[in-house]
Amino acid sequence: MSAPALIVLRDICFSFSPTKPVLNHASFVLAPGEKIALTGPNGAGKTTLLHIMMGLQTPQTGTIEILQKTCKTEKDFSAIRGKVGLLFQDSDDQLFCPTVIEDVAFGPLNLGYNDAQALEISYKTLADLGLSGFENRITHQLSGGEKRLVALATVLAMAPDILLLDEPTNGLDQTVESRLTDILQALPQAMVIISHNRSFLDQVATRKVTLHNGDLISGDETIKNTIAGKTS
Repeated sequence: MSAPALIVLRDICFSFSPTKPVLNHASFVLAPGEKIALTGPNGAGKTTLLHIMMGLQTPQTGTIEILQKTCKTEKDFSAIRGKVGLLFQDSDDQLFCPTVIEDVAFGPLNLGYNDAQALEISYKTLADLGLSGFENRITHQLSGGEKRLVALATVLAMAPDILLLDEPTNGLDQTVESRLTDILQALPQAMVIISHNRSFLDQVATRKVTLHNGDLISGDETIKNTIAGKTS
């Protein structure tokens, strides 16, 4: 029997204005171990979709299940956010502490780890991303690529079950992008990845879903079958 889906969106409708729907009865499933490339033109609503999964935007209609729990209210989403890591498109939206180590340790501390445990997790996470020695760097003085990696470190330090990555390769040079690609390939977490970097997606993603005219289009019929309860 298949493992339960990690994210299930059913019949989601969302619009910023009545005349232009962003999501029009869209449905989506993320299964364990999947790394889904979420593609589509600029302005199609890809970032909005990730924000809906995190409860940062509220759809007009439809249901959201995260880790087998129906999420409707802020309380519902708060209970699962430590298990779902979102990398924002703009790293400056994610980094708010004076130093790198404070930013990375913030998540583990909020998950209940003590200071020593949070620091240990943070040092290891930075080392895994090739950022040893960055601990006491001033966050706002980092380059764009460095901020991108530190922002990712803040997400990975919480050891989430699901990763939602919005343009993770933005600002990275080829060497750092290659390292990031290797890291994401090796991670066990299921992922939804927005990126215009086709080469990166070809290496990391296990399948592709395209957001087009408010609908999510995939060549994999597993989505429809899972929603209909037909998977074995």
